[in-house]
Amino acid sequence: MTSSAAASPAPRALPDYPGAPVSSDEDLMLSFADGDAGAFDRLYARHRGPLFRYIQRQCGSRPVAEELFQDVWMSLIGARERYQPQSKFTTYLYTLARHRVIDHARRQNVRAEVDSAATEDQIELAPDPVADLARSVEATRQVSRLLALVESLPAAQREVILLRAEGDLSLDEMARVTASERETVKSRLRYALDKLRRGMEGYL
Repeated sequence: MTSSAAASPAPRALPDYPGAPVSSDEDLMLSFADGDAGAFDRLYARHRGPLFRYIQRQCGSRPVAEELFQDVWMSLIGARERYQPQSKFTTYLYTLARHRVIDHARRQNVRAEVDSAATEDQIELAPDPVADLARSVEATRQVSRLLALVESLPAAQREVILLRAEGDLSLDEMARVTASERETVKSRLRYALDKLRRGMEGYL
């Protein structure tokens, strides 16, 4: 996918030669806003896989996911001149994606499940529990089982699991994307991980 943005007289140059420092997502987005279409291509290459998986596992349909996926990138292109790096680029990108998924659900009259606010306090998370769990899943049967469990989670819990696993977002970032309290997000993630671990007993 390539943007059709018109180039400005002096876009920011971002090195691509071997050994060059890796540009941050935020720098790439700012460079794209200045007219560097190549910066957009690099952002797209970095995030297309995780973003598509997030959308597909949220809506459950590949054709719908493909449509929403394109909508997200077109929204990003349209908003390039208004972009301000006030948070991580991935927070911005997954907020766009979440809005598209919600809009689609509303159009289809699908009522999203809503979890009640959490009551547990001081839940400590491992640095990346989703990645730790995923590393233990090796066989095709195990992968299929894990994906089925993710799909069976309540919508709010599935959302935070996918934002963590695919978007690598922190608790604070997930709270901003979902417009929820940090403790609510933490509890949703905790309950989801507990369900996944219980569901994977006998498979690992």
